[in-house]
Amino acid sequence: MPAQASQALEDRIGHKFNDPKLLKTALTHSSAAVEYNYERLEFLGDRVLGLVIAELLYQRFPDEAEGDMAKRLAALVQGSFLAGIAVEMDLGAHIDLSDGEAQAGGAQNEHILADVFESLIGALYLDGGFQKCQNLIHGLWQDKLDVMKEPPQHPKTKIQEWAQALGLPLPAYKITSQSGPDHAPVFEIELSVEGYDPVTAQGKSRQQAEKEAACEFIKANQKVIGL
Repeated sequence: MPAQASQALEDRIGHKFNDPKLLKTALTHSSAAVEYNYERLEFLGDRVLGLVIAELLYQRFPDEAEGDMAKRLAALVQGSFLAGIAVEMDLGAHIDLSDGEAQAGGAQNEHILADVFESLIGALYLDGGFQKCQNLIHGLWQDKLDVMKEPPQHPKTKIQEWAQALGLPLPAYKITSQSGPDHAPVFEIELSVEGYDPVTAQGKSRQQAEKEAACEFIKANQKVIGL
């Protein structure tokens, strides 16, 4: 990454990296480097992010039950939400991709953007410590906490209750493919509901892929089923 671009990103996150290689690794897709990429840092960053957001929710909603806070947490760290944060930060412009991945639109891919944001948090944690991560995440999430007036219902639950109310069979989720290395698999799930076109979605776990498929189903049929 050019020094000027690196400095601009460091200014955005409020931290000058003592180990520039950590930042470079956090922004390197597996297609661009065999010996190192962001996947391990993403694993770490995911855990740091979850802890910081959980604490924010605990402080912001002192009278809310654990189950409702869990719903908020899931919504605030889901892939599409993180991708939106990454777009706000213009992270796509900083990702190191292979030519093929870049031409395929990797810098705009929601999954890649979400992964890179988490890897950046992991790198920031290792280089600057937990407080730096808190400062950045608090700044990015504070205004977004109040937008969610009520704890969101899980999309799978929403579809299941809707189907049951109409007397339809339960929605069926089926793995159609699994790719990627063992430590970073990608699952593709097909969701079928009787009388409706099936939809597919991907995720880093079966649970995430099923949730993404449920979201896609709701999006595709919102006008018809009113969800």
